[in-house]
Amino acid sequence: MIEVYINGNKTDVQLESEQTIGDVLRSFEITCEENEAAVIGIIVDGKQINAEDFDSEANKPLGENTKFEFSVITKTAIKESFENLSNCFDDLAKKMEKIPVEFQNGKATNVTTSIKELADTIDDLCHIAALASLFPETFTNTSINGMNFNDFFKEFSPVLLDYEQALQSNDTVLIGDLSEYEICPRLQAISEALKNI
Repeated sequence: MIEVYINGNKTDVQLESEQTIGDVLRSFEITCEENEAAVIGIIVDGKQINAEDFDSEANKPLGENTKFEFSVITKTAIKESFENLSNCFDDLAKKMEKIPVEFQNGKATNVTTSIKELADTIDDLCHIAALASLFPETFTNTSINGMNFNDFFKEFSPVLLDYEQALQSNDTVLIGDLSEYEICPRLQAISEALKNI
C-alpha cells in the first residue's frame, strides 16, 4: 500500500501498472500537467529526491509501504500570488513616496518598516517568478515598462545598490529622494505589470 501526500495532505491513489518509484513519479507528473500544476519537491520514504539522485531512486521497486510526499504549485496559485504581490507593490509605492515626509516628521521607524517590507516583497516576487518559469507558455510574455523581468531588474539593481549605501551612511536626504523619485515609480510599474498577468 503506497501513501501519497500532496502539500501535506494525504491523498487516495490507485496504482495501475506502476512497479517502480519512477513509474509513480511519471504518472504523477502527467496528472500534474493535466491539472496545470508542477512538482517543486519530492520526498520518498523521508528522503528528499533531487536532480542528482533522481535516476537511481526512480529505478527502485515500490516497497509495501512506500510513502511519497509531493510539493506542488498550480498555475492558478501563481496567478493569485502575482495578484497579491500587485497589491503589495501598489501599497509599497505609496509608502516609498511618503518616506521624505516621514523623515521630516521624525518617523524613522515607519521608514525602517517600509524598507524591510520592500526587501521582503522583492524577495517574494523573485521566488514566485522562478516558480512561474515552470509554466513558460503562460508566464513568459510578462514585461515591466516594456522590458522583460531580467532587464527591468538589471536596470533597477544599481538604484537599489545606491539605496543600500544611502541607508548604511544614514543619508536621509538621498534615501528620501531615491524612495520618491526612483523606487516609487518602479514599484508602480511592477504592480501594473503583475495586475495584467
